[in-house]
Amino acid sequence: MSYSVFLLRFVDGEVASLDAERFREVTGPYLVVGGLEEGFSQVRAEDGGAADLYHASSDEAGMSCVTATHFARGAMLGVLARLAAALGASIVPQDGGALIFHEEERGHLPAELREGALVIAPTGDALQAVFDAR
Repeated sequence: MSYSVFLLRFVDGEVASLDAERFREVTGPYLVVGGLEEGFSQVRAEDGGAADLYHASSDEAGMSCVTATHFARGAMLGVLARLAAALGASIVPQDGGALIFHEEERGHLPAELREGALVIAPTGDALQAVFDAR
């Protein structure tokens, strides 16, 4: 899929750092090329589906964002959903709207994302259903 999604964690309407060690734990089993230090990781899920992940470091505290591009349908969507959940991140598709896993996360979103945010289960099937509906 030639489409981008951003994994962003918000606190009080502002972007907050993502935990780099949790990123490494979740993506490690799927890593094909790159890694945390390179700012780019290509990952491949058990069904062969891949994704390119770009992760910008903000400082020693963590990463500011993970951008997923060229990701496949299928098991890779489950990996992305698990990664977002582990990072406490919202999934923000390139065409707008935020996907959150718990209603209480809505209050932390920037004002422009709150109203249209959808609460979904942290699964690949739920993420696929959102993409299919667009």
